[in-house]
Amino acid sequence: MTISSAIQAAQSGLRITSLKADVVATNVSNSTTAGYVRRSLVVAENILGGNSAGVRSVGITRAGDEALSAERRSLGSDLSQADLFASTWSTISARVGNTADGSGLFGLFSNFESALSNLAISPESGSDMTATLQAASSLVKEFNALSDFATSLRAETDHEIAIGVDTVNAALKGIEELNGKIARIDRTSSQAAALIDERGRLLDQISDYLPIQTVPRQSGGIDIVTQEGVYLLQTTAKEIEFTPSTVFGPSQTLAGGGLSGLSVGGISITPGTSSYGAVSSGMFGALFTLRDTDLPAFSDQLDTLAGDLIARLSDDAIDPTKTPGAQGLFVDSDGSGDPGLAGRLALNPAIDPSQGGSMWRLRDGIGAISEGASGNATILQNMLDAVTTVRPMNMGGFQGSYSSSELLAQFASTTGQKRVSHEAVFSSTSSQYSIMAEAEISETGVDVDQQMQDLLIIEQAYAANARVIEIASNMIDRLMEI
Repeated sequence: MTISSAIQAAQSGLRITSLKADVVATNVSNSTTAGYVRRSLVVAENILGGNSAGVRSVGITRAGDEALSAERRSLGSDLSQADLFASTWSTISARVGNTADGSGLFGLFSNFESALSNLAISPESGSDMTATLQAASSLVKEFNALSDFATSLRAETDHEIAIGVDTVNAALKGIEELNGKIARIDRTSSQAAALIDERGRLLDQISDYLPIQTVPRQSGGIDIVTQEGVYLLQTTAKEIEFTPSTVFGPSQTLAGGGLSGLSVGGISITPGTSSYGAVSSGMFGALFTLRDTDLPAFSDQLDTLAGDLIARLSDDAIDPTKTPGAQGLFVDSDGSGDPGLAGRLALNPAIDPSQGGSMWRLRDGIGAISEGASGNATILQNMLDAVTTVRPMNMGGFQGSYSSSELLAQFASTTGQKRVSHEAVFSSTSSQYSIMAEAEISETGVDVDQQMQDLLIIEQAYAANARVIEIASNMIDRLMEI
């Protein structure tokens, strides 16, 4: 090796160590950047005329592990679904209340039953009569509010589906554009590594909503397909179609055509349907289950509870003044009997002063023309017996025999059990996801301590190459003096 070739080799070493230092600095600065994958500089011996001429860079490699990333995304879809179920049922459970602290619907009914019991003991008491009417009114308002709450949640889930569809469609279009950019550049360059990282972040966005798989192409691009086999991107991005709804009454259903499903190229991917392409997980899976199954079932149970109250207190044997077959203390405000009864539950106008009725009819009868004996508690006791009597029930998801309070307690308990069940699933799924995410990070993430050690080695290599040049320069100077 001549002095000049030694200088050239050392210069190439300086260039490479400088590039390595730049890669390490980029890794460290992005150590907390979501979706960033550790980079490494690939070097090779430079051969000129059969002789070694230092080193050269042959590109940048990413420490990506597609198998780990795919598994982590799959678990991410499950986690997104479990998280949405758990948070929604936690909200529902908190709104319904529970029997332990006597809150919510159960607590309001307990107040009504207690007030009615007190009035049956002291039928002449105006304060007890007022308290009973107020307790009944509060119970009605809570039924109405819970019905509106369920409808509002359905509207929110439909809106979230629309937002999700827009997000996924934008991500698919973004990946299509990134595929094109990657195909036009050197895939071993730092620019390509950055584009692939960005593509990974978009894949994560999509997998939050539905589980997907990727199909690599020779050009460096990828196609995207759902786990059920429906292509979302095949060279060009396909569009997920969905039409948001503005009405969410009990008659608006997916099966009835009142609500929209998801489709891609004419193929239904709506979760819960019989289509082979039906999405099975992710936020879409949770949102459609809530909108089309869970929340309608919740509303149906509310209607069942409201209908039970109306039926119990409309028994002709309770009140001889009432027209046979007419409704009693609680009524269906439009009398249709259609779904949505909990939202239409109201006090009988005959006993409600705010509707022109007279409060004393609580004691004397719905059809009473004038006040009766203030000490007569017969009708009040009949009403109390009606709500405390155990009756068989087999509708709205209830099976068994219950008194009114037991039925409401069962409703609150069922809601709480669903919350606990979904929280358990979320906890388990979250643990699995964390393990997989940590495994992926250990393979592809940035270990700052290791990068600092690498930087020390780079510093030593830089100093060594600089020393070679210094010595070669001194040798040339000595030759010039001879």
